[in-house]
Amino acid sequence: MNYFLLSLFLSFNLFSAAQTVEDDFEGNGTISTWFGDDCGLDISFSNLFQTGVNTSATVLKYSDSGGRYTNVRFDVPIHFDLSNDATFSLKLYVPSAGISGSETNQISLKLQEGTIREAWSTQCEIIKPIVLDEWQTITFDFNTDTYININPTSKNPTSRKDFDRVVLQINGEDNTNKVVAYIDDFLYDGILVEDTDSDSDPVFDNLVWSDEFDGNGAINTGNWFQQIRPILDGGQNWANGEIQHYTNRTDNSYVSNGSLKILAKKERYTNLGITKDYTSARLNSKFAFTYGKVEIKAKMPFGVGTFPALWMLGQNITETGGYWAADYGTTKWPDCGEIDIIEHWGSNQDYVSSALHNRSSFGNTYNKGGRNISNASSEFHTYTLEWNANKMIFRVDGIEHYTYDPGDKNSENWPYDAPQYLLFNIAILPNITSSFTQSVMEIDYVRVYQEATASTAANSFKEIKIFPNPINDNFTVKTPSFLAGTKAIIYSLSGSEIKTFLIQNTTQAIACSNLSKGIYFLKLESRDKSEIYKIVKN
Repeated sequence: MNYFLLSLFLSFNLFSAAQTVEDDFEGNGTISTWFGDDCGLDISFSNLFQTGVNTSATVLKYSDSGGRYTNVRFDVPIHFDLSNDATFSLKLYVPSAGISGSETNQISLKLQEGTIREAWSTQCEIIKPIVLDEWQTITFDFNTDTYININPTSKNPTSRKDFDRVVLQINGEDNTNKVVAYIDDFLYDGILVEDTDSDSDPVFDNLVWSDEFDGNGAINTGNWFQQIRPILDGGQNWANGEIQHYTNRTDNSYVSNGSLKILAKKERYTNLGITKDYTSARLNSKFAFTYGKVEIKAKMPFGVGTFPALWMLGQNITETGGYWAADYGTTKWPDCGEIDIIEHWGSNQDYVSSALHNRSSFGNTYNKGGRNISNASSEFHTYTLEWNANKMIFRVDGIEHYTYDPGDKNSENWPYDAPQYLLFNIAILPNITSSFTQSVMEIDYVRVYQEATASTAANSFKEIKIFPNPINDNFTVKTPSFLAGTKAIIYSLSGSEIKTFLIQNTTQAIACSNLSKGIYFLKLESRDKSEIYKIVKN
């Protein structure tokens, strides 16, 4: 192979370019990230078969010594745009002497998004037959060849912009047979494009809802609903085999010394004619939202068989006994989407995990990540979720341990563009130790932040003044004259609509003597913009 290698950047817009992605394995290529998964890899191996269509001096040697998922791969710095050119090509030589087993002789080219944890989960693959003992040129055209989407709901590959990894695999996977192969002259000369989801992440710094769990006694029922109705799964258990009853008693959930306590206890208790030997509590927030940052400072319980969670469910879930089901329930689990901000198991005391459950993967989901932390049950730790339209980032004490970012988003892997609500609970699993009597999960606070609309509001909204604040019996809204007719809504901290009115004058007094002491939000909505203001009632 002696053709001239050219990397030509032709600017189509700020983020796309025609760029040759190639390697002749003689030092002239543009690929610098070759990697072997469970595979011997030599990218400067002497060509032992300088015949036919390939007489070059060096090639890539691929050595599968029996790994179940052996492959070689590389990443590109941005993404393939297959709408312009969907063709990849290479030369291949597979000597029959290097093969064991009776697998079909073939080569797979797989396109993946290498930046997500399970890069294979949204891959697209083309498989081509090969002949042995000779060099052959093989072309993979994602526009005309038969391809396989591992997720059948994924879009046509030519309409995707998330692929940034190429994987090559000889004679299939999930086998322990051996293969030696030689690869040369890899070429893609189409378009690379910046990921459309690569815009700066929103800044969630505007507190929209919280509970600091001050005081003593019963929980704040303005913020929380105590879910007590059992979910049956063909018998007398919760759907995942839990063996507790949830109650609305202060025995199982209460506030004291500045924190919420959820107490799991060993005690015989009957509800709806069903008797169980353990009780606990499961709280639903009366606040639901889409996108934002959730911050929870909490301390896990002790005990093998305890299963606490700080998590979220789609507001539209059809879950009998849940707070939102009667008014919003249209969608069954897992299609409603579940976000586990943190889960903990008493059998793995210092490990915490975050996970996503949806139609693409649920139950023993592969959408998860976690890490070990010290003193999960004896010290408070801060658990954080940042959720925007593109991805979710999970952290413990500010350290990221999992990001969920499916590039090819669809209804199966991303039902997370609709409101979710919070749940706090301790479940009891069947492996609970006989010596268990009770254990508590403590939550110091929970806070939800969203993007401050003030950062993007038009100058006209910056002229709005609200005073006095804090307020007593009334407050005044002062606006520019051209904002007359703007709709105004006062919301409680839990998100309930308290009062609606129109801005009719440039200076307008609003009566609020009927409001209880606390924090409220005033939302002003013009025809094409909105702004939210926090007001405090004395």
